[in-house]
Amino acid sequence: MTSLKNPLTLPCGAVVPNRLVKAAMTEGLASIGGVPTSALERLYGIWSEGGAGVLITGNVVVDAYHLERPGNVVVDRVPDAVMKDALASWASAATAAGNHAWVQISHAGRQTLKTVNPHPKAPSAVKLGLPGGQFGEPVALTSEEISELVQRFAIAAKAMKDAGFTGVQIHGAHGYLISQFLSPRTNQRDDRYGGELENRARFLLEIVDATREAVGPEFPVAVKLNSADFQKGGFDFDDSLRVAKWLEEHSVDVIEISGGTYEQPKLLGMEGLEPEEQQHVAASTLRREAYFVDFALAMQKQVSIPLMVTGGFRSRAAMEQALEEGGASLIGLGRPLCVQTDGPARLLAGAESLPRYENELALLPSWLGFLKGISLIRTLSTFATTYWFYAQLDSLGQRGEVIADLSVFKAAIQVTKQQSSFLKAREKQG
Repeated sequence: MTSLKNPLTLPCGAVVPNRLVKAAMTEGLASIGGVPTSALERLYGIWSEGGAGVLITGNVVVDAYHLERPGNVVVDRVPDAVMKDALASWASAATAAGNHAWVQISHAGRQTLKTVNPHPKAPSAVKLGLPGGQFGEPVALTSEEISELVQRFAIAAKAMKDAGFTGVQIHGAHGYLISQFLSPRTNQRDDRYGGELENRARFLLEIVDATREAVGPEFPVAVKLNSADFQKGGFDFDDSLRVAKWLEEHSVDVIEISGGTYEQPKLLGMEGLEPEEQQHVAASTLRREAYFVDFALAMQKQVSIPLMVTGGFRSRAAMEQALEEGGASLIGLGRPLCVQTDGPARLLAGAESLPRYENELALLPSWLGFLKGISLIRTLSTFATTYWFYAQLDSLGQRGEVIADLSVFKAAIQVTKQQSSFLKAREKQG
C-alpha cells in the first residue's frame, strides 16, 4: 500500500521525501519593490519544519504591472545583487528541514486588479465578468510581447535554481494568463496562439521548453493545470487531458490538477456567478472530500507522470485512498496549513484529519444569510473569507503565530487596508 510516508522519484530523478505538499498560497509579504522579506523567510521557515515533503510558494510574478495581489515577489529580469541575496535567504529558510521548495511562477493577465493596472495585458480584450468593478479592460498582447514573456518565465526559473530552490511550478490554472490562453472564452486570437487547442496551448508549451532549457534536465519542473474552467464554452476536461499528454512529452515532472477561475471559483469549493458546466468524468467516493481527484483518476489512465491533487483533502484515509487508487501521487494541502502549520507532520505521525476552518467562517451572520443570493454579496463574501487566511499568513510571517480570535470582517478590513497602503506606497515610489 502506498503511504503518505513513501518517497517519490520524479521523472527528472529528484526524490521527494514524502507525498505531502504545502500547495501554493499567495502570501503578500514582499517589499514594495517585489523583493522577499524577513517575514516571508519566517513563514517558510515555519512551514519547512512542518513536515511536508515539498513546499510550493505563492505566485512569483514575471511582470510588476500584473500582480496577482499586492505584495507578490516580482522577478521580471535577471536579479540584481539585492534580489539575489533575498532569494537565497528565502530559499535557505524554505529548505531548512531538508524538504523540497518549489517556486510558483505566474502572470495574472486580466485577473490583475484595476488598482494595480487599469488595462492589463491578456490574450484578448475580454474583460473579467465579476461585479464590483475591481478589474479593468484588458489589452491583447502582441506576438513580440508573448515572446518576451516566455523568456521572463525562463529567467525567473533560472534565478530560483541559482538561489537554492529545488524546483519550479508554472502556473497554468485558475484563470491567470496561461489559463487565459488555454480557454476559448478568453483567447479569441486569430494568430498562431489562438483558435485550435494546439495553438492555445502554444504559450504554455513554449514556456515549459524555455524553462527546461534554462534549468537543465535534473531540476523539477511542474505545471499547475485546470482540470476544467467549469464555464460554458471554456477549457474543459477533454482539453485538459490533451494538454497533459503534451506536457508529458515536454519533460514536465509533475502536473497539479486544479480547476476554476475568479468567475467560477471551484478551487475554493464555492459557487460561481453562472451555472457550473458539468464535465463527463466518472464520480468516486473520494469526490466528497477532494474536489479534483476524479479528474486525476481519469487522467492518470492516460499519462504516466506524477499527478498532484489539491483542494478539499482533510482526512488521512482519503489521502491514502487517493494514492492507492492512482488518483494522486502527491497530496496538496493549503488552507489548513495557514493555521495548523505542522499539519503534514501530524498526518505522518498518525493523525486522522486536519481542520476544515472555512466551515466556521462567514462574513455575514446567519440571520443575513439570505443576502448571499445577491451576486455582489456572494463575491464579497468569497473574497472576505479568503482574506481571513491571508491575515493568518501575514501574522505568521510578521510574528510567528496565528490570530486565534480573528473574525472574517476584521480580517477583510485589515487586508484591504494593507493592500491599499501597499499600492499607495508603490505609486509614490514610482
